[in-house]
Order: sequence, then structure tokens, then C-alpha cells
Amino acid sequence: MRTIHSSPKSFSPLVRVAQLVVIIGAVFLLFGCASTYDYTAFKESRPRSILVMPPVNQSLDTEAPLTFLATSTWPLAEAGYYVIPVTLSDQMFKQNGVTVAEEALNIDYHKLHDIFGADAALYITVTSYGAKYMVIDSKVDATASARLIDLKTGEELWSGTATAQANNSAGSSGFGILGALVTAAVNQAINTLSDKSYQAGRSANHLLLLAGRKDGVLYGPYSPKYQTD
Repeated sequence: MRTIHSSPKSFSPLVRVAQLVVIIGAVFLLFGCASTYDYTAFKESRPRSILVMPPVNQSLDTEAPLTFLATSTWPLAEAGYYVIPVTLSDQMFKQNGVTVAEEALNIDYHKLHDIFGADAALYITVTSYGAKYMVIDSKVDATASARLIDLKTGEELWSGTATAQANNSAGSSGFGILGALVTAAVNQAINTLSDKSYQAGRSANHLLLLAGRKDGVLYGPYSPKYQTD
């Protein structure tokens, strides 16, 4: 009886396709884990001091700008930067007639550098803040984006976005849809009257300005990790 042997070459197209899939997957994983942000300008500028500008509020809560302004110093200081005291800068803006955050956006970069002596300015925009009623649930979240601008050149050094949520206090009800509606209403009242909006805003701000995370702010000159990222 004649034995028929399959030639390895007959499977070569399938083998090649499999190898190609593996290679593409490896390349995808490689680029998926790598940082996607270009830090060239940031590393060339290497700012030492940062001025936090009055946050622009696009949410419906008037407390949002104050929350993000007040909680911006700690993460930036921890990252290794000197932060112009926000109470001082806020008073300076108000004394010069700048009472709306959008007006501060029109101030020339060089003028800000001359007045405050800061190397860079942080522009924050709050897009979501506070409790949201969603028929059968209520949640508290905060979302903000930020841009770091070199005050000597006007060049953007970094930008990012972060979101954080605070958990509800009232548990779910066991009385069906009516119970869910009641629970949502209770959650809405709790979330509105409590400081959960502040907690969510603070968490979002810390995450936004945290150094060492992927595509985050670089460590500053007052950090022991300076120039290690």
C-alpha cells in the first residue's frame, strides 16, 4: 500500500497567516502599553513654578471652580513644583477686575509671567460636576481637563483629562421599580446635600494632576523622581 505524506509546504499559507496575526498582535500590545504623549516641549521647558488659573466652569454647579482651584495645590506640590498660592492669585485677579474665568483666558502669557513670576500656567476646564438624577439611580461625578502652558513662549507643554465618581449612600430597595425610584430620589437628596461633589472633584483633580501615571504630568524639580520619567 502506498502511503501518502503531506508536504509541510501545503500548510505554509496558513502558517504564514498565523505568524502574521501573532506579529500584528505583538505590535498592537507594544504600542498599546507605551505612552502616547509627546513630552518634548515639557522636557525642554522643565518649569519649576506653576500658576493655577481660575478654572472655567462648564458644569451646572457653581461650586465646581472653587473645588478644583482649592484642590490643585497638593498634587502639583507632590509632583515636585512650587505652586503660586491660589488664594493670592485669586485675590490678585479679582483686584484687577478679572472676576470671570473666561476673562483670564485673554490675559497675555508674558503679562502673567511678569506679574506672578511663574514659569507655567495651568488652565483647568470643568465639564461635569455634581449629582445627576437618572430615573432609577443617582450618581455624583466630576470631569475636568487641563492644559499646562509655558508663560515665556506660550507653548503647550501638557494636556490631560480625568473623571472620578463618588458612591451613593442609600442602598438599593427590594420593592421593584417603585422602590428603585424612591431610592434614586433619596440618593439625589443625599448627594446634593452632602459633600460628595467635593470628594469627586478632589479625586478627579488629583488623578488629573498626578505625576508618574501614563500620559500624566512629569515630575518637577523638587521631587526626588525628577527627570526619571
